Amino acid sequence: MKNNHDSEIPKVNFDIHNELIITPTSTSSKHDFDFFEGKFRLRNKKLKSILNHCEEWTEFESTQEMYKVLNGLGNIDNFLAIRDGQPFEGMTVRLFDPQTRLWSMYWADSNRGKFDPPVVGSFENDIGYFFTKDTFEGKPIVVVFRWDVRDENKPVWSQAFSDDNGETWEWNWYMYMTKIK
Repeated sequence: MKNNHDSEIPKVNFDIHNELIITPTSTSSKHDFDFFEGKFRLRNKKLKSILNHCEEWTEFESTQEMYKVLNGLGNIDNFLAIRDGQPFEGMTVRLFDPQTRLWSMYWADSNRGKFDPPVVGSFENDIGYFFTKDTFEGKPIVVVFRWDVRDENKPVWSQAFSDDNGETWEWNWYMYMTKIK
């Protein structure tokens, strides 16, 4: 299925235990997120209701700042916003495994105070896809994060959910970023 960026989500594959099979691209490296070091201003566009055929979006501003850790094998970012009149904070820990050549991203926020299951993947031609299995409102889903860094000063992150093992996807959150330092 096409998203707003006219790019097809790679087919999702599962092993005999119904676990995701994720293989790195030939160009995957610990430098894939170097573009994201520093501070960005974000325009967020998020579906009001997810997996309910909703077409109504909310928009809000935020900032994000990332720094490298573990000699470049990882990075951490802080996401700061006001949502529904309340402060909202999120953070991502990204780790590159030099053995598998895959990135794992762990998200936590001030609403729940715990890490979501990591999304795992890599980049090719400045587009990265990262997948995980999760649950949403008690139902099993597959999640994809897409990073489009063809313009490193204005990257776009997006998220989609699938409740049919990747046959169809619903894009539910976009972050349009502008580097500010």
